[in-house]
Amino acid sequence: MKVRERPSLKALNSFGVPARAGLLVTLEREEDVLELPFFDPRRDLVLGDGTNVLFVTDVPGTVIHNRLMGRSVVAEDGDSILLEVGAGENWHRLVRWTLRQGMTGLENLSLIPGCAGAAPLQNIGAYGVDLSSVLDRVTAWDWETAAWVSLGARECLLGYRDSLFRSVAPGRYLITSIRLRLPRTFRPRLDFAGLREELAAADIVRPSALDVSDAVIRLRRRKLPDPAAIGNAGSFFKNPVVNADRADQVLADHPGLPSWPVADGAVKLSAAWMIERCGLKGHRLGDAGVSDRHALVLVNHGGASGQQIWQVASAVQAAVAEAFGIPLEPEPRVVDFSR
Repeated sequence: MKVRERPSLKALNSFGVPARAGLLVTLEREEDVLELPFFDPRRDLVLGDGTNVLFVTDVPGTVIHNRLMGRSVVAEDGDSILLEVGAGENWHRLVRWTLRQGMTGLENLSLIPGCAGAAPLQNIGAYGVDLSSVLDRVTAWDWETAAWVSLGARECLLGYRDSLFRSVAPGRYLITSIRLRLPRTFRPRLDFAGLREELAAADIVRPSALDVSDAVIRLRRRKLPDPAAIGNAGSFFKNPVVNADRADQVLADHPGLPSWPVADGAVKLSAAWMIERCGLKGHRLGDAGVSDRHALVLVNHGGASGQQIWQVASAVQAAVAEAFGIPLEPEPRVVDFSR
């Protein structure tokens, strides 16, 4: 376990905004958890790769930087493989590693930034697949009971970019590893718009899991700005989900608005389309702005603060609410200890 006082967090968040913590504790072994100071979510924070967080303020207390690594097959049966993954493992490198090992199931989730421990937090998803389709269980330290817990996938309450860890009991659990059940037989999921066309453009008729992963990578790189080139956290807003009656009202007023049916008769609406219709794609406030490549992505053009990026986010929320009557919810965690 490494400990640093008053560290800069600028290099530990993909927005690249300046922030500091009272203390930075880096977890490198599972046993380190037993030596951690008392965790208070009102002043402390658990941080993975920093790709899904916006620092609006400093962290007054301790930042626990989760670098618990490891990948191991813990069981195999006729239909699937159980894979245990340390919470600090980079997600995209994990996906590509599984494909090289002949495992499938994660190919549509290629190039999603972040680490494995953050994946259940918001039930990461892309191109028609969510983590919920492969998650078996989560191992975590329960701060409330000061004990290890093993939570099955159903207990994690995974929803659309949501989970037990995000909205029901935020700050209660420190995820140390996740267990994935990956199918032995490749079953391609190609229904998401653009994916089948991307494969066809490459003259691939019977794609392998690696082909699908490669196609997803190409699509994401074309659509989304690279955090290594310009600070961002990927999609900043969730696509709002509304009931069928509300969807009918909004679509009657805005017939071009893309929409998709989801569970229980609800309808998901395109946040990017609404933001573009408000004329905010490419909008800037100093060095903070909306990407000119994808309206869902907020960016740091170089010298923006977290407060400035949050100002842009708030302006987008206000404009969409006024034009469409639809609230937009941030996808990244907004770290603001002043509230």
